[in-house]
Amino acid sequence: MDRFLIKNSSTRKHPLLVECTDTVTLPEKAKLRKNEDDSLLAEHLTWKEIRAEGLSCDYTLLYSKTEADVIFQQLEREITYFPEDLSRVQVYGKWHNVPRKQVTYGDDGLSYKFSGITLSPKPWIPLLNSIRDRVELATGHTFNFVLINRYKDGNDHIGEHRDDEKDLVPHSPIASVSFGACRDFIFRHRDARCKNPTRQIESQKLELANGSLLMMNFPTNVYWYHSLPVRKKVLAPRVNLTFRKIIPNCERKNTP
Repeated sequence: MDRFLIKNSSTRKHPLLVECTDTVTLPEKAKLRKNEDDSLLAEHLTWKEIRAEGLSCDYTLLYSKTEADVIFQQLEREITYFPEDLSRVQVYGKWHNVPRKQVTYGDDGLSYKFSGITLSPKPWIPLLNSIRDRVELATGHTFNFVLINRYKDGNDHIGEHRDDEKDLVPHSPIASVSFGACRDFIFRHRDARCKNPTRQIESQKLELANGSLLMMNFPTNVYWYHSLPVRKKVLAPRVNLTFRKIIPNCERKNTP
C-alpha cells in the first residue's frame, strides 16, 4: 500500500507577465507593477506534494495572514449567498438543507449540477476575479467557475463526496482556496468507506489554513472521497472557494 507523503517540491517559476515602458500611462504602470509583483510571489511559493495510491494533491500558502484576513473581510461584505431553496441536496431520494451557505459565480453560459440541483452562476465580481488571477498565476491552470461555501463555525460541515460531476472538464484540477478559520479536511479511499471494506487504506487528514490553496489533481476525485467534518471547538467562520473548469452549456449540447 502506498504511504501518505508530504514533501517540499522544487519552487515553481513563472516568467514576468509584462514589461513596463516609458510610454505607459501612470494607471497602466500601476497595473503592470501589480502583475510583476504577483508573478514574483508565484515564483517563491513553497508547495507540498500530497501523494498516495490514486491521490495527487498540492498544497501551499497562497496569501500571507495579513492579506488573507483582509480578503476574508471583503468576502464577508461582498458575497451574497443563495437562498435556502437553492441550498439543498438530494440524498437517497430525500431533500436536505445543507449545513452551510453556498453560492456560485462564473462565466456566462455555464451551469453546474450536483446532488440533484442545478446552479447557474452569478457574474464575476472584481474581488473574485482577483483571487482567480492569483490562483491561475500560481498553478498555470485556468478556471471559469467558482463554488463558494461559508461555514459559520465548526458545526457547519460537508459530508463525504467526490467532485466527479459530468459538467466538469475531464481530468481538470479543482483549486480550493480557504479563508478564515483553519479546518480539518479528510480524504478516504472509495474502497475503504463501507462497513466491510474490500481494502485497508488509511484515510488522510489535512489542515486547511487561512490563505491556503489546495490543488486536487486528476485522478484524486476518481478514487478518493473528501469531507470537512464537524469540529465543535471551532468557533470562527470559514469561507472556501473551489475554482473549477466547467464545460459550457453550448458544448454539452453538441456532444453526442
